[in-house]
Amino acid sequence: MKTTKLLMSAGVVATLFFAACSPKDGDIQTAVKAKEASEISVAVTKGEVTLTGEVADEAEKAKAEVIAKAEKGVKSVVNNLTIKSSLSSLVPVVIAEDAALIKSVADAAKDFPTVQTTVKDGVVTLKGEINKSSLVKLMQQLSVLKPKKIDNQLTVK
Repeated sequence: MKTTKLLMSAGVVATLFFAACSPKDGDIQTAVKAKEASEISVAVTKGEVTLTGEVADEAEKAKAEVIAKAEKGVKSVVNNLTIKSSLSSLVPVVIAEDAALIKSVADAAKDFPTVQTTVKDGVVTLKGEINKSSLVKLMQQLSVLKPKKIDNQLTVK
């Protein structure tokens, strides 16, 4: 009986000792925030770290998560970071008019005799056969022309 009480007491003391040693949410938040970029917000609840804010790119988003996971006492990380949009995404895309596009598509496709092209409402449709290496070259040439869409119905040999 005394042995059971002694073991239970030791278990309770050990549990309290280890619970007291684990970092508190506030300590985790402070440590993670000190290592993160200033535009990242860090919230910690019961060892779960939530990251919010904007970062420059996917690499920075992944790095923030790795930093948070490495902190002692972190049980999980919720990465709600978003990637800042660049100015290039705000620039409107210019779609070529059909008359000019028809001539340009014909010029681009002249080196590919097995490919038939049509243009309607800014959409370039490709039909016929082509080998894989030629397909890449053709698609690059057509993309430069800025059609609304390239409808690739080609059979790749």
